[in-house]
Amino acid sequence: MDNVRLLTSLVLLSTIILSPGRNGSAAAADQCLACHQSLGERPSSLFKHDVHFEKGISCADCHGGNPKAAEMEKAMDTTAGFLKVPKGDAISRTCARCHADSARMKDFGSSLPTNQWALLQRSVHGGLATSGAEHIAQCTSCHGAHGIFPKTNPRSSVYPLNVVKTCTGCHANAALMRTYNPSLAVDQLEKYRTSVHGMRNAKGDIKTAECASCHGSHGILPPTDVNSRVYRANIPNTCAGCHSNAAYMKGYNIPTDQAERFERSVHGVALLQKGDPGAPSCNSCHGNHGAVPPGVESISNVCGTCHALNAELFSSSPHKKAFDEQHLPECETCHENHEIKPATAAMLGGAEDAVCSQCHSPSDASGAYHSAVVMRSMVDSLKSGEDSARALVNEAEQRGMEVGDAKFKLRSVRQAWLESRTVVHSFDVNRFQKVADQGLAAALEVRREAGDAIGEYYYRRIGLGIATLILTVLAVALYLYIRRLERKPHPTSGPGRPPG
Repeated sequence: MDNVRLLTSLVLLSTIILSPGRNGSAAAADQCLACHQSLGERPSSLFKHDVHFEKGISCADCHGGNPKAAEMEKAMDTTAGFLKVPKGDAISRTCARCHADSARMKDFGSSLPTNQWALLQRSVHGGLATSGAEHIAQCTSCHGAHGIFPKTNPRSSVYPLNVVKTCTGCHANAALMRTYNPSLAVDQLEKYRTSVHGMRNAKGDIKTAECASCHGSHGILPPTDVNSRVYRANIPNTCAGCHSNAAYMKGYNIPTDQAERFERSVHGVALLQKGDPGAPSCNSCHGNHGAVPPGVESISNVCGTCHALNAELFSSSPHKKAFDEQHLPECETCHENHEIKPATAAMLGGAEDAVCSQCHSPSDASGAYHSAVVMRSMVDSLKSGEDSARALVNEAEQRGMEVGDAKFKLRSVRQAWLESRTVVHSFDVNRFQKVADQGLAAALEVRREAGDAIGEYYYRRIGLGIATLILTVLAVALYLYIRRLERKPHPTSGPGRPPG
């Protein structure tokens, strides 16, 4: 009985294997494949493992011809629809016959999107090749031709661990890239391998970011395109695709609120709300292909690429040595990293919520606490002086007085206030006071000029009032004098004189 069951099972299994259909038996009915296999050609060997072969797609489905004919002339007869080997854009159009047809893809049980060809045409790779007759890249440029595997298959050229090699096949070729974009770097692979993503990818971690994770796949756009995944304002959202996904990031011991905190930061507000194209994004600090988290020693260098003077002043300040000894990150200690808040006067001084108070107290023997209090006092005086000067200038201007010079000098006060925000990083009271004194002197001069203008306004008003009063008295006197003259009798019409 067991032998009968075994024999029956073998017969059924043989029937399944040898019967033609869509699931892995195309070779039995495909004379094209049989012939090319007999010749020992590599494409036919690769195709036996291809995802299309597994779906029952034959050579003729892409190349045309008669796959049932054993004779080469009949199989490759152009009247039977033989297309030969597709060239140029004909390659991608051939792929698109299925991959752009949602009904056909559904028949194959595929859930792949059917807009890849449309996206490729609009992508940076959809530009004209040097020949001017085709697109820069075709479907086979990345996926291969006969040995195509699903992207989840480790043998696939677009498997996460293989994508970098596939992309750099072109992008690391200096001679090739020079013909398309001479300014585009060709050392991305070397940089990527120095990054956290690249090192983990090299160790077999398929979850870490590779080329397609950031740039996309079929619809890759240049970073200057507002729709590009790596356009400056879109980068936070691109990075957040992984870094804000708590489930995906589990096991990496990395916070997943960086993007949310960045959006609230002074940098995030400038970039995402105000649309400042010069505002930093994630890659401004972490790098692009060589992305790494800045270390304690490098944070000031990263910040210093934009805030150069602040970094220079800090490097010669007393805090530099203290921070190094305690292994504290320089800029981040006071300003934080992702959620950087606007630098306000409230950060300075001896108040409980001031940044200085986190390390220094009134009993600090170094005098640092006292220095912070003094500098805060000078900042407040400078701001108060600017506000009062500006108020007087505005009052004088509203009264119609010419205060152009005073308004121009008011810029010096604002400049001193802004400069004090930079000089504070030197933590040198004398240097700070020099800047503050210049601003206070300018504010005093502006207040004097604006006050003089307001005084002149009132002087003119009083003078005008007195002049108006005098003119009014004279007018009334003249009026009364004229009336008196009109009431006097005419000499020629007096008593005893005949009328004239």
